[in-house]
Amino acid sequence: MAAEQDGARGAADAQPARSPLEAAFRKGRPALVVYLMAGYPDRSTSLDALVAAAEAGADVIELGVPYGDPVADGPVIAEAARVARSADGGFGLAQTLELAAEARAALGAAAPPIVVMCYLNALMRMGFAQAAAQMRAAGVAGVIVPDMPVEAARPWLAAAAGLDTIFLAAPTSTPERLAAIASASSGFVYCVSTLGVTGERERLAEGARALVERVRSVTDLPVAVGFGISTPEQAAEAAAFADGVIVGSAVVRRQADPAAVRAFVAELAQAVHGARR
Repeated sequence: MAAEQDGARGAADAQPARSPLEAAFRKGRPALVVYLMAGYPDRSTSLDALVAAAEAGADVIELGVPYGDPVADGPVIAEAARVARSADGGFGLAQTLELAAEARAALGAAAPPIVVMCYLNALMRMGFAQAAAQMRAAGVAGVIVPDMPVEAARPWLAAAAGLDTIFLAAPTSTPERLAAIASASSGFVYCVSTLGVTGERERLAEGARALVERVRSVTDLPVAVGFGISTPEQAAEAAAFADGVIVGSAVVRRQADPAAVRAFVAELAQAVHGARR
């Protein structure tokens, strides 16, 4: 049994970390990544929810930038983005980075790495150099840009020194595509467990393990799996074979109540961190 668990752990624990974000996955156990929507349902509540998630055991915070056309997001996250864009004068990339900086200050040395989930248009509107500079100033560890293909990423990557950029691998990605995604990524590789948008599902996608194994064959970066993971039981199932588990819609659905976020993330952290004992 121990040998099976060690084999399932994959490359992440065996390699030295090259960034603070990557280090969050190299603690000898799977990492929990918690997605929250910046500014939802309002600024102060989203800050409280972020702090609660971090204190409850999230190893990484994925902080969504509210966007008007969130093509990768399901109804829960899309509605949260709509509310955030209309609240407190409108939340966007600049306000999200301010929130990240405030959360890191509130958490101090205990702050987990924060990754911004941002669509390409928001980066382009601010300007790549300015966006990267503001991310570094806010203490953000990296960025996920779901609509930025590897082929179009060179200008951003040139501006983003000191930041990790995480690309997404899909079940339909060819071996050549996975190699390109892995080569361009830093921090970790994000495996999309199922086709379609984010959202809670009744069971973990059957192809999730196979996709993680395919990605592991082309990189020594940590490999995290997300999309559709809704319960502690599903999170533990994914943590048995992935280096990290990403939970989004199920957390955002509770985000208006930071106490509920804290309780739910604590359950997720216990499930994920204990998955290989």
